[in-house]
Amino acid sequence: MGLPLPHAPSLYAATAVGDHPRAPLAGDVRADVCIVGGGYTGLSAALHLAEAGRKVVVLEANRLGWGASGRNGGQLHSGQRQDVSTLEAWFGRARARALFDLGEEAKRTVKDLIARHAIDCEWQDGLIHAIHKRRYLDVVRREVETLERDYGYAGITLLDRTAAAAAIGTDVYHGAWRDASAGHLHPLNLALGIAAAAERAGAVLHEGTRATRLVDGPVPKVVTPQGTVTADAVVLAGNGYLEGLDRETEAHVMPIHNYILATEPLGARADRLIPGREAVSDSRFVVHYWRLTRVGRLVFGGGETYSRQFPADIKGFVRRHMLAIYPGLADARIDYGWGGTLAVTRSRLPFMRRLRPGLYTSGGYSGQGVGLATFAGKLLAEAIAGDTGRFDVFAGLPARLFPGGRHLRYPSLVLAMSWYALRDRL
Repeated sequence: MGLPLPHAPSLYAATAVGDHPRAPLAGDVRADVCIVGGGYTGLSAALHLAEAGRKVVVLEANRLGWGASGRNGGQLHSGQRQDVSTLEAWFGRARARALFDLGEEAKRTVKDLIARHAIDCEWQDGLIHAIHKRRYLDVVRREVETLERDYGYAGITLLDRTAAAAAIGTDVYHGAWRDASAGHLHPLNLALGIAAAAERAGAVLHEGTRATRLVDGPVPKVVTPQGTVTADAVVLAGNGYLEGLDRETEAHVMPIHNYILATEPLGARADRLIPGREAVSDSRFVVHYWRLTRVGRLVFGGGETYSRQFPADIKGFVRRHMLAIYPGLADARIDYGWGGTLAVTRSRLPFMRRLRPGLYTSGGYSGQGVGLATFAGKLLAEAIAGDTGRFDVFAGLPARLFPGGRHLRYPSLVLAMSWYALRDRL
């Protein structure tokens, strides 16, 4: 029986609040709901189920928040990963509006959890979307007009090139738009705060307990090396870390790797970079994203890989992306560099399903998991309690398989992502 892997040696792990070990599962137990995965989805589901009076057991193979929930860029976006124009083209106005509204509720859910449970995760309002190609300017302008006119969305400000440069401290972008109600936070501390709230509500959280097999039946069972959990319902909430547990989820949810660095505290330079302290993400398919922490470190994410190996020099791998945006930071010390596994779907919309009676899954948040994964946990809890209305909006979305089956889907993904990365540069 292997020991749980520690958190990645990141800025987040070094500044975690309430990160204490939880005991592994010991023996065979009975629960109303067993949740596999201790990230945002699993912890939020545990909290909402426990608050509703359910007996909940969470199984995490490593540490709570160990995966993408504790390693991501910390950005909370509005809406869905796809813009409303794309959603309308795919599904029509009514369905697009329902999806956008649910994305907004996801954002409110995170803010409500932070406030209701006094989670110390450094919440900061504001997110700027930077436009890296001139030809995208008209597309963005039309999108903003649609949001304001047809969706009643306020708080958006368009920035021309000069205003964008003043807002984000670089002149490499052609313009931007600021979203006042989006923002950023310390992602691991959000996960740990939700975990603490779930425990106070009565959920039992086990670390160092890897689910190795599911046993179907009238009452499903989750098998681990330390024992079993028999439950009326099982939730698969491992996102990019569910290999071998469910073929259908694996066929629709693909893990990829993304990388982040954190500089030394930048002092007065931080105010010149992002004076409003918003987070920033750009319009690339392989997104660059960054933000300043409370003490003035720049947390910068850039670059993806699709093999199972991380780069040997993560700091150097990300630093070249950072210097393309901020060449003036060439002398800044890089204190942390880390990678993590997130999961994507072909549509970039979550894969949320009731796979069969008593078995639920949710994942593939495609870079928007701070809001959508946390909200998915709430929707899973509602569905298990019998209220499937909002869950079914996501569960009813068409989901395309990754081509090539289990063994060839990685080469297919590499080809597709390499093509989009090339388009970013053209």
